[in-house]
Amino acid sequence: MINSGMAIKPRPLYAVLTKQLKDTFKNKAVFIQFMLFPIMAILLTETIAKSSPDIEPRYFSTMFATMYAGFVPMMVMSSIIGEEKEQYTLKALIMSNVKPWQYLLGVGSYCVVLCMAGASVFGVLNGYNSAEFMRFMVIMFIAIVTTSLLGVAVGMLTKNQMSATAVGLPIAMVSAFLPMIATFNTNVEKFARYFYTQQVNYLINDLSIENFTAERFIIIGVNIVVLIAIFVVSYKKGNLSND
Repeated sequence: MINSGMAIKPRPLYAVLTKQLKDTFKNKAVFIQFMLFPIMAILLTETIAKSSPDIEPRYFSTMFATMYAGFVPMMVMSSIIGEEKEQYTLKALIMSNVKPWQYLLGVGSYCVVLCMAGASVFGVLNGYNSAEFMRFMVIMFIAIVTTSLLGVAVGMLTKNQMSATAVGLPIAMVSAFLPMIATFNTNVEKFARYFYTQQVNYLINDLSIENFTAERFIIIGVNIVVLIAIFVVSYKKGNLSND
């Protein structure tokens, strides 16, 4: 039996989702983050990859897909929570009977849905068949949710948008750019392979069933467990209302 205090009520979640969707078009920084990587992938694929026989046609789209999954959810989640704590709009939501976990679920759902829309652009750009597209989207979903957890943790442990960006940006850059660096440096790859974004990069560069090994998902799973632990600690220690 579900405890009434934890029952998912659609009205508060709908209020949070509606608010975030409206704010997306007002907050240009957040809107640009959702659009930047897909646009860059399209431009570089169409202008460079397709006209150069030395470059794999999917090179830029898969590279930017990994960056997108490791960077955007982190920055969006931490930025939104930091900004709303700073402006006390989050405190107003909580005082309006929106529970902290409902707010986080609402914002998280908003971020994941919009990021998955962006992920679909990479999938279409790569010209996958239906089976490959589904596998690609599943991998991107796992990566986006995982990165979102880290973004929530940063947002809850910082006091405002500026501090959230200051803390979140270096973490997001490591998460997003490590696979690209590992591509050109075998020494970096030796330790990068233990990060979930590197395993995601391996998977989306080769979507064959044979590449979906237990080792890859064990490494991703361990990363998720660690990030869930960080999320739980930040949820208990963090202050959503910024009092």
